[in-house]
Amino acid sequence: MHIDDSVPPETALSRLPNFDPRAVPVIGIDSHLPAVPRDALAPDALRQRFLAPPSWEPEVWSERKFAEREPARASVLVPVVMRERPMVILTERTTHLSTHSGQVAFPGGKRDDTDTDEAHTALREAQEEIGLAPSQVEVIGQMPTYTTGTRFIITPVVALVKPDHQLTLNAFEVADAFEVPLEFLMNPAHHHRHALEWAGHRREWFSISYMDGSTERFIWGATAGMLRNFYRFLSA
Repeated sequence: MHIDDSVPPETALSRLPNFDPRAVPVIGIDSHLPAVPRDALAPDALRQRFLAPPSWEPEVWSERKFAEREPARASVLVPVVMRERPMVILTERTTHLSTHSGQVAFPGGKRDDTDTDEAHTALREAQEEIGLAPSQVEVIGQMPTYTTGTRFIITPVVALVKPDHQLTLNAFEVADAFEVPLEFLMNPAHHHRHALEWAGHRREWFSISYMDGSTERFIWGATAGMLRNFYRFLSA
């Protein structure tokens, strides 16, 4: 699915007064699609999938640009913690940030001139944002890029994380870090499709809602789109 918006939903819509993506109608849930089998989510299976990738296409890959600026490279880390039940580390951004404030995201950011490649960017940003030491991380592969309407070309870097890792959050950027079972994220019965008519255009996006105890972790926009692509990669 190419999200054909004049502005990316998680950037523009979140600036509307009192906008709540949770309240936008769900137009579909993909319960008819198979979940990724549990054994395919084990560390060795994930390593092998990247060593011998299948033939597949990403489902969500681009938003129509709305900013007249030069494209910029960025990376995010998709950190899979190697617990008995593999878990994915996600962050909640602080509310004072100018973009994507309060939203759930992967650790990551813009590439620096001193970064050697996409993985270097992802690892550096993860260490800066959540204190995840590169020595605790094994990069196993990359997903296709996801281009935002602000012309950030984001490379998701998938990595395995030692279960005894320690996190130290950058309080300016990250309000919280938490884990979600990879099995939950790779089950399309939890992938909700939303649509909204706004400013003369139809906006569509995915969301994934996870209850972390009594706290709802609502994943939507680009982060949910990249997780959807990861599902398509693992289920191909």
